[in-house]
Amino acid sequence: MRAVFKRRISQLLLGAGLSCIVTAWAADQSAALVDEGCDRPVYLTFDTGHMGVAPFVSEVLSREKIQATFFIANEPTQTGGMSLDEAWAPWWKKMAEQGHAFASHTFDHVYWLADLPENQFKVRPSSGPDAGKTQTWSAQQYCDELARVDARFEQMTGHKTLPLFRAPGGKTSPDLIQAGASCGYAHVGWSPAGFLGDELPSAKYPNAVLLERALKNIRTGDILMAHLGIWSRQDAWAPAVLEPLVEGLKQKGFCFATMAQHPDYREWVKKYARSPALEAQDNVRPAEPPVDAEQEDAAGVGSAEPADFVEISEPGLQTDAATPESATPRAPEQSIVPEPEITLLDISTENKTQHE
Repeated sequence: MRAVFKRRISQLLLGAGLSCIVTAWAADQSAALVDEGCDRPVYLTFDTGHMGVAPFVSEVLSREKIQATFFIANEPTQTGGMSLDEAWAPWWKKMAEQGHAFASHTFDHVYWLADLPENQFKVRPSSGPDAGKTQTWSAQQYCDELARVDARFEQMTGHKTLPLFRAPGGKTSPDLIQAGASCGYAHVGWSPAGFLGDELPSAKYPNAVLLERALKNIRTGDILMAHLGIWSRQDAWAPAVLEPLVEGLKQKGFCFATMAQHPDYREWVKKYARSPALEAQDNVRPAEPPVDAEQEDAAGVGSAEPADFVEISEPGLQTDAATPESATPRAPEQSIVPEPEITLLDISTENKTQHE
């Protein structure tokens, strides 16, 4: 079966050019994941940040031979530049060549604040020329903002992004998710146990505690979320936690995959793929765009501090495969069996009005 798949990709590359090589390689890795019997995947994702730990992150991923998904925005860096400027272009290109996946985090790291009438939204960028300014955007303006990342990434690397996005802070509404879906983007949040805590104050949540909690609570199918540097955290998370976390999860029998391989998203990725290599895979009935409404309630914004540890259980997500594509998207059913209740950071009680 893999031989047939490889022949299919090879034939495609003859006409598609070198820009599809990495995407084809990543697709082949997806097949390899199944062939190797990896039945306990987790999905490591990173949002951009000040980029101070980006070189270390790439070293760990390379050393551990795992792929991750990066949700990218153009944010200020520790060196005085921006995360998508020419200085960082070689790094992003190298990461693409290593088979990692990439998706939009909005170009100017634009926070959703509220829904408005006539399918408009109150938003506030935290980067770019309008940083800190509350604005009113249409659904098309939000789509255009998502697409700016895709255009810049391809300009820097020659490679394509996935048709996915993550709203900054994980702050969304059904209308915002529908706006993204209308232009081919499915929203990706993170699992409650997948909130790795690198944006929390290190005095209250030291690295050792975050590592212990993650290793205890992460379950099969969880989407994990960290950043390429957080300004407010005094004791940086990545150097202390990332590699021990990866090694510890491997010892527990977990493996790592990108969001292109996630069962709730891979059909969407195939349907709306920006690369012919992914479109060439076997045709499947497209899925409705995922809605992570319960994960939204568990999402933290910026340096928002969570409440105490509380008992919660994994969200049960549902889907209706017969729903027309024009209908409001609903969350897909996860292909994993929910685990028993576990102790997690309560990140659902943040100040909901802090951006108002």
